[in-house]
Amino acid sequence: MIVNEADFEHCLDAVLATPNVAGDGVFGPDSVIWQVHREAAIFLGAGRALLLQLAHPWVAASIADQSRVFADPLGRFHRTFNIVFTMVFGTREQAIAVARRLHRRHAAVEGTLPEAVGPFAAGSRYLANEVDALRWVHATLVDTAMRAHDMLLPALPEELRERHWAEARVLAGLFGIPQQVLPPDRASFEAYVTAMASSDVLTVSAAGRDIAQRIFSGAATWVGPPQWYRALTAQMLPERLRMAFGLPFGDAERHRAERALIWLRRTYPLLPARLRTVGPYQEACARIQGGQGPGLATRLLNRAWIGQPQMGDRKPRG
Repeated sequence: MIVNEADFEHCLDAVLATPNVAGDGVFGPDSVIWQVHREAAIFLGAGRALLLQLAHPWVAASIADQSRVFADPLGRFHRTFNIVFTMVFGTREQAIAVARRLHRRHAAVEGTLPEAVGPFAAGSRYLANEVDALRWVHATLVDTAMRAHDMLLPALPEELRERHWAEARVLAGLFGIPQQVLPPDRASFEAYVTAMASSDVLTVSAAGRDIAQRIFSGAATWVGPPQWYRALTAQMLPERLRMAFGLPFGDAERHRAERALIWLRRTYPLLPARLRTVGPYQEACARIQGGQGPGLATRLLNRAWIGQPQMGDRKPRG
């Protein structure tokens, strides 16, 4: 099923029909999605989310054929976080605008697979605005955010986890994903993620493996992620996908991941809020308090997180 313009606008209407909140956003300060996504710890899951997306042959082909990931890998990181953080922390106007830009960009991404991968035949057509692909990308972001949160902070009680998924269903509307194709509750969502992780729909293609190796080795970015981050990313992946991507995870990598977690769990809770929370969250808090815009410190943080001084003021590139 392809999400066309009319389908997408119908999803946006459902998002806009949700109750108003402080700060004029889709979500507000009382939401669990703010509580989870405000944490800088979310960065620990960025590698996992990317690899889970690349494990879907359609996503890997889209990135390999259409994206500037190798020409501007840092820009891709910024654009991804800008989109998600603007949807979560921006005003309704900002969230809807970035959602429409993303949909239009996805509408232009289509092609054919150069080889047979998993259940997909060589020459079969892929489209970025196909519902199953969108649902999986959304799932990787939601599931990974919660996992990264729980790695460094006390796990949320079941009631809040259920609320988080209910809010994530609203977030899905900004991607153009109809409510009827989403799992109805948190348990069903977790079952969907588990089933996908073992399904041949997630089969690492040559394109996906090449992108992952170039990013994690530093060949695409000049400077690769530190060894402890690569080890932690490998630890967070299902074993079969870890092996398919060629990520080493022997005794040395396990030791690095364990040492990193011990150190991070000790130091992260001690960080001041200015460093522990992401710039877009701080921008949203300032907006709620009646500020004219993000202050200098927040603008600098935003440049680190989303590549620009504030949310929603630049058109994301492909």
